[in-house]
Amino acid sequence: MSRLLSLFVALALLWSAAPAEAQSLSGLARVDPKDSAVTHSGDELRLRLGLSQPVPYRVYTLTEPPRLVIDFREVDWRGVTPGQIAGHEAFKALRFGGFRPGWSRLVAELGGPLVLATAEMPRAPETGGAVLDVVLRETDAGRFAARSGAPVSPDWPEPALRQALARTGNVLIMLDPGHGGIDPGAIREGVQEKELVLTFARELAEALRRLEGVDVVLTREADVFVSLERRVAMAHRVEADLFISLHADALSAGNAHGATVHTLAEEASDKASALLVERHDRADMLAGIDLGGQDDEIADVLLDLARRETQPRAERLADALVAAIGNAGAPLNRRPHRSAAFSVLKAADIPSVLVEIGFMSSDRDFANITDAAWRHTLAEGLRDGIQAWLIEDESLRGLVRQ
Repeated sequence: MSRLLSLFVALALLWSAAPAEAQSLSGLARVDPKDSAVTHSGDELRLRLGLSQPVPYRVYTLTEPPRLVIDFREVDWRGVTPGQIAGHEAFKALRFGGFRPGWSRLVAELGGPLVLATAEMPRAPETGGAVLDVVLRETDAGRFAARSGAPVSPDWPEPALRQALARTGNVLIMLDPGHGGIDPGAIREGVQEKELVLTFARELAEALRRLEGVDVVLTREADVFVSLERRVAMAHRVEADLFISLHADALSAGNAHGATVHTLAEEASDKASALLVERHDRADMLAGIDLGGQDDEIADVLLDLARRETQPRAERLADALVAAIGNAGAPLNRRPHRSAAFSVLKAADIPSVLVEIGFMSSDRDFANITDAAWRHTLAEGLRDGIQAWLIEDESLRGLVRQ
C-alpha cells in the first residue's frame, strides 16, 4: 500500500478512535446534496460531499475499470439521488447506498486513470457539519494501477461467512434474493428490485418450510450488499443441497415479460440472457468489488467432473419449476427456460438456478409481482415444483448409485 493511501486509512482510524464528544455524533450522518458537487479543473477532479456531521471513512481507487470508492460509517443516503449532486456527469456512473451493517459506500466510475491526491473532512464548528473533500489527479495507467487496491485494515474486517449448519438430515435449500444494499437492482415507481425479491424470498421460505424434511436459509436477511462470488461461497459453507437465486429485472429490449428460469451455460442462449449476465456483473463492479483477482476459467478436473453430474440435475430442476409456475397460473415467458454464464450459478457441486419471477419493465408483470396475493400463488407453485424435483432427483440418484 502506498504511503498516501496509508495516510487516508489512518485518517479513517483516527475518526473511529475520536471521542464521541469531539465528533458530536448523534445517529446517522445525513448527506446534503446542496452542499455537494463534482468539479473538473485542468488535470484535477474534485468531489465535495456535504454531511450533517463528521464520520469515519476511507478512500481508495480500483482498476478494471477505474473507480473511486469511499466507505463511510453511519451515513444515511435516503432521499438522495446522483442527479442531485451538481456535476455528477463528470463520472461515467455514480452509485451510493448501504453496503454492510453500519457502513455505506459511494462508488464513482472514472473516465480514465485518476490518482488519489488528497482527502480530508474538515468540520464546521458553527454547525457541527462536515465536508468530505476528495481530489483526484490525472495520471498514467501504470501509476494508477500501482496506487490502486482496497486497503487492508483491522477496522474493516471481512464479514464472516455464515457458519455451517448442524445437519439434520433434511434437504437444505439456499434462497438468494438478488441485489441489496448499494445495489438496488431495477427501479420502477419507487419500487426497488432488491426490496421486492427479499420480500418474496421470505414468502417462498415460509412456503418451503412447511414441507417435511426441508430446511431453508437465505443469502441475505436484510438490505445489505452481498457480492456474487460471496453468495456462491455461502452456499458451499452451509453445504446447501439446492441454490435458487431470485430476481425481477427490467429489460426494455424485446419487451421481456413472464417468469423465466435460467441455468448455467458458457454461452448465453439468447441476447436477453447475455444482457442480464452483463448487468449482474456490472452491479458488482458498481458496488466497488475488486474483480481483478477473479478467474472465471474452470481448469480443475474435479470441478468439471462435479458439474457433469450437477448440471443435468439443475436442468431438470429448471424444467420442474417452469411446469410448476405454469400450473400455478402465473404467466411464463415465451422461452421460459434459458441459460447463460451467470456468476451466481457457478457452484459446481450444487444444483443452481436463477428465477426471474417477472420483469419490472412489463406493466403486467409489475402489477403481479407487487401484489402480495399473486406472489403467494407463485411461491406455492415454486414450492410444488421444488418438491416434485426432490422426489424425481432422489429416485434418479438412487438408480445411479445402483
